[in-house]
Amino acid sequence: MIVPYNSAMQTIQQGFLLSRHSYDANGQAQISLWLSTANGPARLHINTEQPLFFIRQADKLQLQYLLQKNTTPYTLKNLALTTFQHEPVAAVYFRTLKDFYQAQQAVREARLTVFEDDFRLHERFLMERFCYGSLAFTGTMTERDGFCEYRQVKIKPANYQPTLRMLSIDLECSGEGELFSIGFYAEDFQQVLMIGEPEAAPDYIHWVQNEAALLQAFVNTIQSYNPDILIGWNVINFDCQLLLQRAEKHNLTLSLGRDGSAAHWRASRVEKNQGFITIAGRMVVDGIDALKSETYNFASFSLEEVAQALLQRGKAVEDVSNRLAHIEHDFAHNKPKLAAYNLEDCKLVWDIFQHTKVLDFLIFRSRLTGLELNKLGGSVAAFTNLYLPHLHRAGYIAPNLPEGGGLASPGGYVMDSRPGLYRNVLVLDYKSLYPSIIRTFKIDPLGLIEGLKQPDDAIPGFKGACFSRTEHFLPDIITHLWQQRDEAKRAKDKAKSNAIKIIMNSFYGVLGSGGCRFYDARLASSITLRGHRIMLQTREWIEAMGYQVIYGDTDSIFVLLDESTGAEAANAIGLALAAELNDNWQHLLREEFDLACHLEMEFETHYSRFLMPTIRGSDIGSKKRYAGLIQQQRNNGIEETLVFKGLESARTDWTDLAHHFQNGLYRAIFHDEDPCEFIRSTVQETLSGARDGELVYRKRLRQKLSHYQKNIPPHARAAMMADEQNRLNGKALQYQNRGWINYVITTQGPQALEYQQAPLDYQHYIDKQLRPVADAILPFVGLDFAELISSQLDLFHR
Repeated sequence: MIVPYNSAMQTIQQGFLLSRHSYDANGQAQISLWLSTANGPARLHINTEQPLFFIRQADKLQLQYLLQKNTTPYTLKNLALTTFQHEPVAAVYFRTLKDFYQAQQAVREARLTVFEDDFRLHERFLMERFCYGSLAFTGTMTERDGFCEYRQVKIKPANYQPTLRMLSIDLECSGEGELFSIGFYAEDFQQVLMIGEPEAAPDYIHWVQNEAALLQAFVNTIQSYNPDILIGWNVINFDCQLLLQRAEKHNLTLSLGRDGSAAHWRASRVEKNQGFITIAGRMVVDGIDALKSETYNFASFSLEEVAQALLQRGKAVEDVSNRLAHIEHDFAHNKPKLAAYNLEDCKLVWDIFQHTKVLDFLIFRSRLTGLELNKLGGSVAAFTNLYLPHLHRAGYIAPNLPEGGGLASPGGYVMDSRPGLYRNVLVLDYKSLYPSIIRTFKIDPLGLIEGLKQPDDAIPGFKGACFSRTEHFLPDIITHLWQQRDEAKRAKDKAKSNAIKIIMNSFYGVLGSGGCRFYDARLASSITLRGHRIMLQTREWIEAMGYQVIYGDTDSIFVLLDESTGAEAANAIGLALAAELNDNWQHLLREEFDLACHLEMEFETHYSRFLMPTIRGSDIGSKKRYAGLIQQQRNNGIEETLVFKGLESARTDWTDLAHHFQNGLYRAIFHDEDPCEFIRSTVQETLSGARDGELVYRKRLRQKLSHYQKNIPPHARAAMMADEQNRLNGKALQYQNRGWINYVITTQGPQALEYQQAPLDYQHYIDKQLRPVADAILPFVGLDFAELISSQLDLFHR
């Protein structure tokens, strides 16, 4: 419990962390934490923490020699902590970050091993106190202009739920990066700052004289509206980076911080032209990264594509693919139209955030793990935040990253499939299999170290691993998360439930990743290989019950029932199988390992029809590729759903022709209809040009166009030809720096859709888009695609 310095003056308050950073001032390291509180913005100022790293006590003399040689001030203290190899360690403290980084450089050059030297000071301060996104605090308060500052601060964990003030921003510019306008959108505020002489226009347009005035007006707007969160689309690496570059050109400072401080850019050490922005008291959250963090997936993460998919509307422009030309034209000739376009982009991003509730997801993730709102991915950081303070209290420091990135661990178990066209296939799967294995078999970094000390009483793992029955943290962390997720699901809190699911499921990947300090091949293998055993045992039990298993993948198993089984009976069998398997596991684990079972088999799906295809060109069953028909009774009749996994309809790089053909063909065969006429008519319509609108390929250029040198793929060839045509027409080159291209295959090869000149190569679409779809299923009904359409092709080629 926090004891205030002066109980008459101080009360415990709560807040949610926005920005956080460490720096040197007045000859010592400082931490600045900005919070959103019920009473407005607050800055916590901490100057009592020292940066540190750990060394083996056996290396103290060498370290002392190095630091004295470099005249680096330090304090060294022996600790009652050890490495995972049970070597005693000492902590090395520094008064300033400058001294810390200087020492860090010296020991690395000397190849002296140090531990936990890669934590920022503020990260360690928060983590060691189990403080994540929300915290409680006390301190001596001083009122500042627009916020309260607290010193002599103490903090502890809290469960504060913030209400954050959000503002969507977007800028428009020329192809050379010269700014035209900046838009802002919130439910209570809409504005566009536009360079130009005032003219008759909507009230939301605010006119400025030039780019320098635009930048200053941008700063004034941010300070006036005072948001906690700035959102946008590619807002950090495009909008923010360009704003800072243009401000530097004009020798201006973007004083966007809540204390009037300048926004700060930090370039990425990994990605060129990428980086991070820090604004005191505010966070910038990119819509693309936010949706990716919540595992959204789209064919393209362009604003147009995502808005169309989620909102069924897009950008306010006639030709999205040529929007730069429209922007430059409208800035010269129709500024009100450009302002409307600018504002609509802001509103699209705002509406996407509202529709997906992605900010709720990010807030809860932060409250759960301490990850910053704008952190993409972060599973390793989340695991470390949750685990490390427990480890220290157990008497250990964390190991370093594995040399060479570690060894690959076995993947999930995938059974050989039995190809065929079936009726009545059940899918049973284990609920969160890998987290369940961790909970059940006590798989844990500390548990491994302690288990190896007393293997006779430990739980056996794989590759020489054994785990302590009592000394562990990860199983309890997962149990707590599991309970929270069950509560979230009961409350129908999708954002919370999804955040917990993503975090729990990431723990296996973290332990098997060479990018995690807790990586150990024995940990990851004890999860995946235990999964193999579980799937094999499950198959054995199901077959002993008299059913046939036709496929299994990681945590799912596919069971074939008798053809005559009705839907109601199939569902009853699925529920009964799951219940019996769960009983079997409870008994087996108690008898063989003396363990409580947390494995839970669930009945997931009944496919009334199901196809398990063969590998193309062979009789061997495929893996991770299947299709099925689900029929469910609804109030207004039977509702049908076609499911495709790994087949053409599930892939974004196939044409609409293939998607529509596959849906129609499979639906006909699954309903025992003769597909011959449908096949012939589709081919005839393709050859006659009636399906030309469905023949467009859409594919991403995953590297710069100039990097495609040998074996140039079709979409890159189309892009090269298109940009050559753009150059000849005096237009901006569109495909040089990655991006997406729409193209078709013609009799002269691939051509960009906007520059198609040659006739379409219909034979290509018959051979490469229709035939693979048909060949996967027709042999199971005694038909051959080539024979069915041979007469049509003869006519076409005459």
